[in-house]
Amino acid sequence: MLTLVLLRHAKSSWNNPTLPDQDRPLATRGANDAPLMGRAMAERGIDPDLVLCSSARRTRDTLALVLPELKVEPEVVYRDELYHPSPMEMLGLLHEVPASASRLLMVGHNPELQAFALNLVGSGPKHYRDRMREKYPTAGLAVINFPSGSWKGVDLGSGTLNLFLSPKELRK
Repeated sequence: MLTLVLLRHAKSSWNNPTLPDQDRPLATRGANDAPLMGRAMAERGIDPDLVLCSSARRTRDTLALVLPELKVEPEVVYRDELYHPSPMEMLGLLHEVPASASRLLMVGHNPELQAFALNLVGSGPKHYRDRMREKYPTAGLAVINFPSGSWKGVDLGSGTLNLFLSPKELRK
């Protein structure tokens, strides 16, 4: 079984409107939410073998705050292609993942991450699917499992959504 974890970057700052979009840092809330999500991953045994992360600053900053909270030290690869790709481009990246990585974390952006997750999921608890369809918040996390033995075999609608978490839920 394969596990894909999709993490949207934490809340970014708009304090400097002259910054290019790719260079925006995290807001204070984002800097607090990212380690919270990392701890939630560790508590739930979400241990990625490999991380594919957008090269944008807010995704890199999010990941930098998540990683120290995990119980593992996964290989990390930054990909320019994860900066606002189409769902089909994301599926292409997924198909390139080596068989040695059965647990993958992708850190990216909306609306693409939400669209990709919705396209992949064919089953799972209705309340998770409904919440994910309604909103994929900053630092939101989806865990999708696939019965396929290789990432090349992953297809649209073939995943089971097993968890959908937001920082807001964890702060309660």
